Amino acid sequence: QVQLVESGGGLVHPGGSLRLSCVASRFSLDYYVIGWFRQAPGKEREGVSCISMSDGMTYYADSVKGRFTISRDNAKNTSYLQMNSLKPEDTAVYYCATIPLIFWRGGRWYEWEDYDYWSQGTQVTVSS
Repeated sequence: QVQLVESGGGLVHPGGSLRLSCVASRFSLDYYVIGWFRQAPGKEREGVSCISMSDGMTYYADSVKGRFTISRDNAKNTSYLQMNSLKPEDTAVYYCATIPLIFWRGGRWYEWEDYDYWSQGTQVTVSS
């Protein structure tokens, strides 16, 4: 069974950093796009970033540009989300998800309904 396992969440002070990891098992990510999403209490799920595991193309939400960096390690079948200069408004449950590259709509990467497999989610809390 396809599985995405996410790790790296936690509690951090404003201005701090965290790195999330998303590892896929039982299938290769080489021809997939990994999307990172988050959902805060009472808010809709929103796209944070995504990366094509094939050619490394990336997209970012305006709210995280310059602070978050998405990356990939195909040998480890893993995507990472490095989050720096964290703010209280970044507090949310973070998820990674996959979509086959052939179905990916590029500029509409934030449409979470397009993604098929999802991780279990990890809590990120930014608080003093």
